[in-house]
Amino acid sequence: MLVIVVTGATGNVGRPLMELLGDKAVAASRPQVDLARPASLEPVVEGAEALFLLFAGELLGPDTDIASVLDVAKVSGVRRVVLLSSQGAGTRPGMVPHSRMASFEETVRQSSLEWTILRPSGFFTNAYAWTQPIREHGVAAAPFADVALPFVDPADIAAVAAEALQGGHEGQTYVLTGPEALTPRERTKALSSAIGREIRFVEQSVEEARAQMAQFMPPPVVDGTLTILGSPLAEERQVSGHVEQVTGRAATRFADWAARNAKAFS
Repeated sequence: MLVIVVTGATGNVGRPLMELLGDKAVAASRPQVDLARPASLEPVVEGAEALFLLFAGELLGPDTDIASVLDVAKVSGVRRVVLLSSQGAGTRPGMVPHSRMASFEETVRQSSLEWTILRPSGFFTNAYAWTQPIREHGVAAAPFADVALPFVDPADIAAVAAEALQGGHEGQTYVLTGPEALTPRERTKALSSAIGREIRFVEQSVEEARAQMAQFMPPPVVDGTLTILGSPLAEERQVSGHVEQVTGRAATRFADWAARNAKAFS
C-alpha cells in the first residue's frame, strides 16, 4: 500500500490532508519529528513513498537544512515530495520570509525526487484571529479595508496536495487561491451572514496593525505581510484556476467556509 508521510499533520492544511489520505497517511508532528533535526524524520519515513513538507515559523530560519531533510527521505525510500510553499516565493522572492521559501523551492527542484510545489495565497483561517473580538464585542478589525485578495481555504490546499502526493503532478508549481478576491470588509459581511449577527468592521491604521502583528511575528515578516496586504501586485490579486484544475471542482468560496465554521465565531 502507498504510504505518505505528512509533516505539520495537526495544522490547518495537515488535518484535512490526513483525513483525505486516510490509512495511506502517517503523521509526522512535533515533538517526535522536528525538521530542524532531519534525523528525527528517519523512523517515520522509512518505507514511505511520498512526503508532504511544511516548513513554518522558526523553520524558515537559516538553521533549517532542507537538503538534509530530502537526503533522509531519499535514503528511506521516498521518491515523491510535495512542498507547501507560498505565493510570495514566486511574486516576491527577495522579501523575507519568501526569500527563504524560494530557496527551499530551488533545493526541491534540484533534488532527484519527483516534486510538486504548492504556492497558496493567504488562508481563510486567518479570520480566526477575529474570533474573540467578534464573540465578545461584535467587532472585526483589519488594515486596508478595501484591498481585495483571493484568499484560499486550507482544505482546498489539502485536496490539491492529496492528489499530487499520489502522483501525476510531477514537475508542477501550482498557485492556489480562492475563486474570488475579497476585501476584509467583504469577509466581515460574509461572517455576519454566517452567524446571523451584525459584525462591525473597524479599519486599523498601519501602525495599529503592525503593533498587533508584532506580538507573534518577527518585524521583517510583519513588514512584508503589510506590504502584500496593502499594496498587492497584479499577480497577487489574480484568481488562479489550479484548485479546480487539479481536483476537478471549484475552489471554495469564503462565504461557504464561513458557514461551515460559523460556530467558531458565535
